[in-house]
Amino acid sequence: MTNLGLAARPAPVDDEAIDPFRERVARRFAVSKRVLGAEVQFEADDEAWLALIEAAYGGLPAHALPAAAPTLRIELRLAEPSDPASLEAPPPARMRSGAGLLCGVMDAAHYAAIAPARQQALVVASPAMLARHAYHVRYELLEFAVFVLAQRAQGLVPLHGACVGRHGQGVLLLGESGAGKSTLALHSLLGGLDFLAEDAVFVQPQHLLATGVANYLHVKDDAFRFVEDAGVRDWIRRSPTIHRRSGVEKYEVDLREGYGRLAPEPLQLKGVMLVSSRPAERLLTPLTPNEAAARLAADQPYAAGLPGWDDFCRQCTRLGVHRLARARHPDEAVAALSAWLER
Repeated sequence: MTNLGLAARPAPVDDEAIDPFRERVARRFAVSKRVLGAEVQFEADDEAWLALIEAAYGGLPAHALPAAAPTLRIELRLAEPSDPASLEAPPPARMRSGAGLLCGVMDAAHYAAIAPARQQALVVASPAMLARHAYHVRYELLEFAVFVLAQRAQGLVPLHGACVGRHGQGVLLLGESGAGKSTLALHSLLGGLDFLAEDAVFVQPQHLLATGVANYLHVKDDAFRFVEDAGVRDWIRRSPTIHRRSGVEKYEVDLREGYGRLAPEPLQLKGVMLVSSRPAERLLTPLTPNEAAARLAADQPYAAGLPGWDDFCRQCTRLGVHRLARARHPDEAVAALSAWLER
């Protein structure tokens, strides 16, 4: 973390007349992080942003992909809130695009504007929102900007799912919300598998290398019924709770403070599991190539429309796509994943 030093603040009188776009506000702090194979340079106008950057990316393995790492630049700016009601319940970020920009907009004071062609982004939030709703600013604006820039700059396939592995090889865990991916990821971590990501996985389609951000695991209360270790239960219960936009409340467990091992490098995918909430006589059921391609596209509608999807899908069906049924205990599913990785 590098402090660029203090610069003179804009004059308190007639600021808006002199600099209506706030172009002359000093970027007082600079921090660089290696995220998703890219070099991300953050420039912030206030120290309040530094804690948010560390919460998102501090202490994580620095993944490197085969191509040269692009340099992404993200400016973090403070603004005064335009609507006090937004501080009680932050409005969801609405997606917008135009003129080469991709935007996530909560309101006039809280938004992210991303220019993929320039590999730059601007994230704006008020001090009050940072203090009261840091999770929403981090997850819906800051991480959103980093994910979009890293994905677009490197041609990665973005997936809503989890990934765990061993000895540099990984298994992709996909499936509908509520299927049990987070619980399976938790028990995979506790069962000795390397943890890559639980919510968002990014795959280089040419090499099927998967990377992610292993900062947090999000689990509901019902995850405790399968956790016997009192220390693990206490670790989870000490974690703050977050409220998803869906209304679901989850523990946000910081993986840098507890059990298990984070994947030190991108994982070479060895298979894909479509996690099901339904039990079946067979835990693992292979899908035909046609069925696998259809199920993958249905499970990942956004990624299926992006460049690189055809390569990704073709290679996944070559490796093998399986339906993973709901096991009586998550450890049974972890054992199946471990055996698959040892093949």
